[in-house]
Amino acid sequence: MKPNTLSGVRVVEMSHMIMGPSCGMFLAMFGADVIKIEPPEGDRTRALTGMGTGFFPVFNRGKRSVSLDLDSEAGMAALHALLADADVFIENFRDGSLEKRGLDAATLRKRYPQLIAAPHKGFLNGPYRDRTALDEVVQMMTGLAYMTGPTGRPLRVGSSANDIMAGMFGAMGVMAALMDRDRTGEGREVRVGLFENCLLMVAQHMVQFDLVGTEAPPMPERDFSWPVYDIFETADGKQLFIGAVTLGHWDSLCGLLGLQQLVGRDDLKSKMQQIDARSWTIPIIAEAVRTRALADLEAAFLPLGIPYAPIARPAQMYDDRHVNRPGGLLTSTYNDKAFRAPGLPLDFDGQPTDFDAAVPEIGEHTDDILRALGLDSSTIAAASGK
Repeated sequence: MKPNTLSGVRVVEMSHMIMGPSCGMFLAMFGADVIKIEPPEGDRTRALTGMGTGFFPVFNRGKRSVSLDLDSEAGMAALHALLADADVFIENFRDGSLEKRGLDAATLRKRYPQLIAAPHKGFLNGPYRDRTALDEVVQMMTGLAYMTGPTGRPLRVGSSANDIMAGMFGAMGVMAALMDRDRTGEGREVRVGLFENCLLMVAQHMVQFDLVGTEAPPMPERDFSWPVYDIFETADGKQLFIGAVTLGHWDSLCGLLGLQQLVGRDDLKSKMQQIDARSWTIPIIAEAVRTRALADLEAAFLPLGIPYAPIARPAQMYDDRHVNRPGGLLTSTYNDKAFRAPGLPLDFDGQPTDFDAAVPEIGEHTDDILRALGLDSSTIAAASGK
């Protein structure tokens, strides 16, 4: 099914990379008409290669593209014509650069009182407001990188997790502001902070220190709260994560692996005893796992309810049977090549969600959208830098 919660809502998005575009994508997934503003040469994100290759096609699905030369008077006039007809404006540029053009949230809200401005920035208002931020920067600042890598080797999370999550919070804030506008008739400024988003991701570790006065060690060196919570090697050379987090899991795992000598011992009766004994029990379990093939273990774990996961690479998700369930992957086209990417991670009334996941070409919808606003062909050509 296609969620139409935001049907009739028009979003003007002027952003690049991931944070702002992901917010626009989430709103498009819920049915909003998201118009992406690009310069005549196209969003710079389109030209990224290597690990940046997927940025533009993934996070700009479901949008329409309008190409505008904002250095021209006609281009700025066309943008304001779009904003006058819009409900939401998303951007993720430095504050000063937009203020020079009169496109900062404060100026826009005076000019368009019903507009919801959603600036996506490095920081919320405060001492760091004007600092430049990147996903990796805030991961280092907040301690997330410290918690991810071993001591002395801070490590960023292996995806643009902060940018995507911040875009999600931006979409949530926009939806809340739209509901508020229904009651008050007035727009709002919803500022999203990449740093604050990352701070929320380490909140559990902050609060541990606040409550008990001890700092959590990095995750690779963490104090274990479960008897088995480890990665093991199987007989066929594969890696498998196994989690035995209850007494029932412990008994089931030991029984499955033929380790009856670990069941019923007086020094292994409680979960705390099992945790304290990890130094000698985990090697025994590892040796038993090493005698079984991955597929054999997966088939045995499932009916026992033991948490497990083979260690997979992102590319292997295309062969995963759950990922390939109906609605699990949506097919789009970019630069004349088809690609598959996940959609909205929600089911509504038991049905997978769907949306028009087309990726727009540079300025593909410029003529249609601007003509509908009453601009003639010569004005459109001047505005789009043709």
